[in-house]
Amino acid sequence: MPPLEPPPTVPQRRDLIAGLEKGLAVICAFDQERPLLSVTEVAQRCGLTRAAARRYLITLEHLGFMRSERGRWSLSAKVLRLAQSYMHSGRLPRLVQPELHRVVAALKEASSAGVLEGDDVICIAALSAGHLVSSTLQPGTRVPAYCTANGRVLLAALPDEDLEAWLADRRFAPLTPNTLTDPARLRAEIARVRRQGYAVVDQELELGLRTLSVPLQGSDGTVLAAINVSVQAARRSVESLLDDCLPALRQTQANLRRQL
Repeated sequence: MPPLEPPPTVPQRRDLIAGLEKGLAVICAFDQERPLLSVTEVAQRCGLTRAAARRYLITLEHLGFMRSERGRWSLSAKVLRLAQSYMHSGRLPRLVQPELHRVVAALKEASSAGVLEGDDVICIAALSAGHLVSSTLQPGTRVPAYCTANGRVLLAALPDEDLEAWLADRRFAPLTPNTLTDPARLRAEIARVRRQGYAVVDQELELGLRTLSVPLQGSDGTVLAAINVSVQAARRSVESLLDDCLPALRQTQANLRRQL
């Protein structure tokens, strides 16, 4: 499988604005598991002094991106404007979304696309088929890369040394009885994904959820994202997922490669 898009050249520290970097780190300190944080907790998560964390939180509150109540802080809805700017202006989601419509219309199954960011896959586009498959299938959600089909496709596109570093630096929690958590088995599964060019994950993220994914490549062959079809295990077997859905994903892959 072709490699992921290479990271941008690392800039010189003198060209970076430290305040902006730290302010964004404060925003990113909040997530689904930690929607409310104290000043001390923000400081610990961002590597700041308590006094500095307090100033960043107060500034973000003044700008409308943060709320505070009884010593606890949370993000405000205005943060969605940052994501909205990307969804409306980013080339990748704008190109992918029409293809998702074609996939969903043909298969009557949910489909989403995502990119790798650290431990997780961030969903950049998603469309349901009118029935709930998973709450994770919506733009902006993050899911662990190690136990999702999009994640394994994206990990398979990493250079060997980067993949080894990624695997060595993490612990893998058993989210369901089916979740692969042994690094050796996970490494072997990612190698298989790399050879065959697609990934199937059977109820490793959520019981009842089966997912098939293929990489989305640019015209030069680099992997820019991954796209999947997600089904209820009670409705489709793994064999049906491969027989009925893989051809549609392959066609979408080819369509987008001409555009990306």
